[in-house]
Amino acid sequence: MTEPDIDYEAVFRDVPTPIMLLTPDLIIADVNAAYLEVSGRERHDLLGRHIFDAFPDNPNDPEATGVRNLSASLHRVLATGERDAMALQKYDVEIPGRPGEFADRYWSPLNAPVRGPDGRVALIVHRVEEVTDLVRDRASTADARRQAMEAELYSRALELQQVNEELRRAHAREREVALALQESMLPAPTPIRDRDAAVLYRPAARALNVCGDWYDLVHLPGNRIAVAVGDVVGHGLPAAGVMGQLRSALSAAVRVADGPAQALDALGLYSRSVEGAESTTVVQAVIDCEGHTIAYSCAGHPPPALLHPDKTVEFLDQATDPPLGARLEHLPRPQATVGFAEDAVLVLYTDGLIERRGEDIDTGLSRLAEALGHHGHLGASALAAALVDELSPPTCATDDTALVVIRL
Repeated sequence: MTEPDIDYEAVFRDVPTPIMLLTPDLIIADVNAAYLEVSGRERHDLLGRHIFDAFPDNPNDPEATGVRNLSASLHRVLATGERDAMALQKYDVEIPGRPGEFADRYWSPLNAPVRGPDGRVALIVHRVEEVTDLVRDRASTADARRQAMEAELYSRALELQQVNEELRRAHAREREVALALQESMLPAPTPIRDRDAAVLYRPAARALNVCGDWYDLVHLPGNRIAVAVGDVVGHGLPAAGVMGQLRSALSAAVRVADGPAQALDALGLYSRSVEGAESTTVVQAVIDCEGHTIAYSCAGHPPPALLHPDKTVEFLDQATDPPLGARLEHLPRPQATVGFAEDAVLVLYTDGLIERRGEDIDTGLSRLAEALGHHGHLGASALAAALVDELSPPTCATDDTALVVIRL
C-alpha cells in the first residue's frame, strides 16, 4: 500500500485550530491562518520575533500574569520534553492599528514538543483556543444569577422587616399585658398603720416589667402585720401567671393560719396543683407590733435582714426549709421568732438583690449588711432605693429584684 501524498504545509495552513511554532529560543517560526485570525495579526508582524515581544503583557494591568504563566509552561516543555496543558489564561492582546490599547482575551493553551533527530526539542507547538466569548457568556450568566439572587435577598429582607415589625408590635402588646399584670398583681401597698414601709420592684435588664418576683403586705388582727416576698422560677408572662396564683393563695392563707409556717404549709400543698410552681422560694413573716416580735418561716428563700438600732444586722435564718415542691412528701414547715427594739428595720428581698454570678451568697449577704449599716437611718422609701442602687450588679442585671422595707 502506497503512502498518501499529503501536503502537510497546506494542512498546517488550513487547520482550524490556531497554532504557532516556536524555536527553543521562543522565536516565532511559523503561524497558521487560524492563529492570525484570532490574534488579528499579519504573518510578517510575527515571524522571527520573540513571542513575548510580539505578545507582551498589558502594561495597564498590574495583575497581568499571561507572560509569566506561558513562559513557565514553555520552559517546562523544553526541560521535560513532555507536553504541557495550561489552565484557562487571561492574556490581553493589543488591538491591531491601535498601539497601546489592549482587549480582554481568554485562552486555553496547550504546548507540545516536536523532537529533532537527536531527540532534543526542536520546535514547540503552541496551540490555543480562544474562549473569550464563552467566558463572557458565563460571566453574564453569573451576573444574571447574582442579580436574581440579590433581588431574592432584597425580597427576603422586606419579608424579614415585616416579620420584625410584627414581632415589635407583638412585644408591645405583651408589654401592655405585663404592665396590666404588674398593676393588678403588685399594687402599691396600703398604709401600714403608723409604720414607715416601702416596696420596690425592679425587673431584670431588657425584661418585661413583671416576672416571677412578688411581695405582699397584709393587716392582721391584734396589731399584727404579715409581710411576704417570693420568687417563681422563670421570666415572662408564664412566670407572672404562676406568681399571681401563689401570691393570692399565700395572702389568703396567712389571714387564717396560725402563724407563717402554717401559711407556707398550705401554700406548699396548693403549689402541687399549679404547673410551674415547683422550686418557688418564699419567706413569710408576721410582725407583732405590740409584743415586739417577728415570727417567720423560709421556704428556700434568702433570709430576711433585721437592722437593730445599734446598726448591727441579724439575718433571720433559724427557720429555713426547701423551696415549694422540693419534697416528695409533705412535712410541716419550721418557724422561729425573734424580738426587736423600737426603730429597728426589717428588710425582705429576692435573690436579685444579693446574688451575682460566680460569687458565694455569703458575700452578697455581707454586702447587704454593710449597706444597711450605711443607709439604715433613711426613711423606708429612700432606704429601699439606696439598697437597690448600691447592690445592683455593675453590668446589666439578669434577675428581678423585689424588696420590702419596714421601719418597726
